[in-house]
This record gives sequence, structure tokens and C-alpha cells, in this order.
Amino acid sequence: MKKILFCATLLAAMSAHAANYDIKMLNTGKDGSMVFEPAFVKAKVGDTVTFKASTTGHSVKSQAVPKGAESFVSGEDEELVVKLTHEGVYVYNCPPHRMMNMSGIIQVGKPTNLSEVKPVVAELENRSMQNKGRLTGYLNQVK
Repeated sequence: MKKILFCATLLAAMSAHAANYDIKMLNTGKDGSMVFEPAFVKAKVGDTVTFKASTTGHSVKSQAVPKGAESFVSGEDEELVVKLTHEGVYVYNCPPHRMMNMSGIIQVGKPTNLSEVKPVVAELENRSMQNKGRLTGYLNQVK
């Protein structure tokens, strides 16, 4: 019984310190047209990210997640809350604006899946028609 109480208290304390990061889906931002802002987030396991459709016509879909983490997808113009349950690198984009390289990266703790993410980023960059190098620039922030 004491172990259960201790574990419950520990989990409550950990969740009390969890942060939420708002990521806006925008037509125009500091990095140009068709952007997520911020497009690179460094978070901790247990934190959440809220994708906000600040302008119309956007959605979000994961393209790579750490092993064991759930992939995610929103509907167009829908807000989506994602709980970051696993350490590693999450790569996502806006499917309607994939060709414009509307994409971003979330690093949770250590980049445990960096070698698996690099080819995904390279493929997304190759398929983009505009804003080439944007996603690679975000990936270069992963430490």
C-alpha cells in the first residue's frame, strides 16, 4: 500500500511540473510563408504540445515519432493536443502545405531516434518545392 501511495504521489508531482507549448499554424510568420511557430520546441517527457490553427486551411500530421510513441494527426482547422510520452525527436508537417515545407520538430529529452529521423527529414526536403532547407535547419537545432 505504501508503494502505491508513493508512486501516486510521485506521478502527481511529475505531472504538476509538466509544461504546455502552443504551436501556431500560420500563413506567414518569422520564417516566411506557411509556418509553424515555434517550429522547433525542446520539451521534456510528460509535457504537452497544443497545435493551434491560427489561420485557416492548416492541419498537422506526424511524419516520424520515437519508438513506442503514438503518431498524431488533426483535421483541417482543428486544434490538437499531443502528450509527449517518449524521449526522442518528433517530426511533423501540414499535409495541405507539404510542398511548401510547412514542417517542424519537437525534441523531447535526448534525441534517441536521430538516425531514424534524418532520412525522413531528407525525404521531406526533397519533396518540397519551396522553403528548401527549412526543416533541415530545425533538425540542426537538435542537440
